[in-house]
Amino acid sequence: MTARRGGGPTMHDVGKLAQVSAMTVSRVLKNDPGVSEATRERVFAAVDRLGYRRNQTARSLRLGGSGMIGLVVTNLANPFYSRLALGVQEVATEYGFRMLLSNSAEQAEREPDLIDDLIDHSVEGLIVVPTGSRQQHLADAMRHVPVVLAARPPAGLDTDCVLVEDFHGAREATAGLLAEGHTRIAFLGNPPALYTGAERLRGFWAAHEEAGIEPVHDLIRQGLVDAGTAERATRELLERDAQPTALFCTNNRISQGAIRALYKAETTLPVAGFDDFDLSDVLGIPLTVVSYDADEIGRQAARLLIDRVAQRDAEPPASRRVTVPTRVIRYGA
Repeated sequence: MTARRGGGPTMHDVGKLAQVSAMTVSRVLKNDPGVSEATRERVFAAVDRLGYRRNQTARSLRLGGSGMIGLVVTNLANPFYSRLALGVQEVATEYGFRMLLSNSAEQAEREPDLIDDLIDHSVEGLIVVPTGSRQQHLADAMRHVPVVLAARPPAGLDTDCVLVEDFHGAREATAGLLAEGHTRIAFLGNPPALYTGAERLRGFWAAHEEAGIEPVHDLIRQGLVDAGTAERATRELLERDAQPTALFCTNNRISQGAIRALYKAETTLPVAGFDDFDLSDVLGIPLTVVSYDADEIGRQAARLLIDRVAQRDAEPPASRRVTVPTRVIRYGA
């Protein structure tokens, strides 16, 4: 067995060789009395064979903690958040933590209760995708545990966050449509109060300004929350006398709804949208996606949080902002 590229052997590598989970490896290394002697021997044999050394950050974590971190996302039905959660879980497992997952369903009133519940379950830190800009409850939570935000920035909080290049990705994708000669591009966006929606509209607008073209205000639709609302908005745009010649969508669910409306109308327009999605490469339509690694958002957030947990008894470092890059991919004709 070889270690993963770019580093030494991991807990996953040890667990695979010892035929146990990475969590069991962590329990053995913590001298958990609940692990059988036979399992302990297999794990230590794998450690010796691979030359595994526990990460320095993991060794520095204070003994006696719960070994749990909490993650709050806004919509588990969206594949983006599922991938983000997998990224968090990957790093959490590597450092011997378990992850507790909660879903706010984009309901701001639920988020404080979910966070309180996770703190009541003795999590050692929280990763939160906030539902909006009112974040006093997060400030309250930070008095108890470290908090890292993902996909959306802090509002009045001094804490770490991991973001996507929302503005740059939207500007680049829109610029591609403009370069093809489209001057009537519809904008199909999520609620403007959301950071991602506002930044992607800003990028859409900036691309028009740079091209010296005024966006068509009558073709801007915001407040779309799922594929159904996007489909209805697209159908309404297609029924206009002056139709759009291309569509820009701010997330994968909106893109899917728009594409379904085009299919039902038996028409084809170029579509550009944020987030890649399954089968986007085989639809056979002019499709541009702004792609990025959602797992990496979760991994980076987990690393920031675990670093905070490791340093909880020391002077906290200055808040950090990590940005995950985007790239534009073009499919179809």
